[in-house]
Amino acid sequence: MRPLFHTLVAAAAITCSTFPNAAPAQQAPVQIGLTAKHVEAFIAAQKDMSAVVEKMQSAASPDRPSPKYDAEIEAVTKKYGFKNFAEYEAVAANISMVMAAIDPQTKSFTDPQAAIRKEIEDVSADKTIPENEKKPLLDELKEALKSAQPIQFPGNIELVKKYYDQIDAALG
Repeated sequence: MRPLFHTLVAAAAITCSTFPNAAPAQQAPVQIGLTAKHVEAFIAAQKDMSAVVEKMQSAASPDRPSPKYDAEIEAVTKKYGFKNFAEYEAVAANISMVMAAIDPQTKSFTDPQAAIRKEIEDVSADKTIPENEKKPLLDELKEALKSAQPIQFPGNIELVKKYYDQIDAALG
């Protein structure tokens, strides 16, 4: 179960973080109903978006990116059919939420809250985890449980499952 927990934590970090030019996220992302067009555009945009983000991160002052990078991000999002970066970001967050709850081997979906509750039970019962590691791990899991949201649009699950391998390859 540890790999699932790490996947959930990684996904939470992805969905709750933003690119350096945006203000830090203070709340969970708004869930939207995804369409095939959203998912296909997200997949197609990854190469260009990654290139812009890499340039931003290697810039001399990544905390204060230049308007040039803002313009590049907006251009990439519009090139792939998004209204603006906010729409791209919402699509990315919703895809990430679902991806984090899909087992890569079986492609089966597990509700994030149920998965975290199961992980808490497993860690609590695991006698091989030293107590000094168990308590912080349980604390992290309990925090993750507080912020985990059920998927509000069940259609997103089937859509992301359909494109799972393509999304995974694009993010790879």
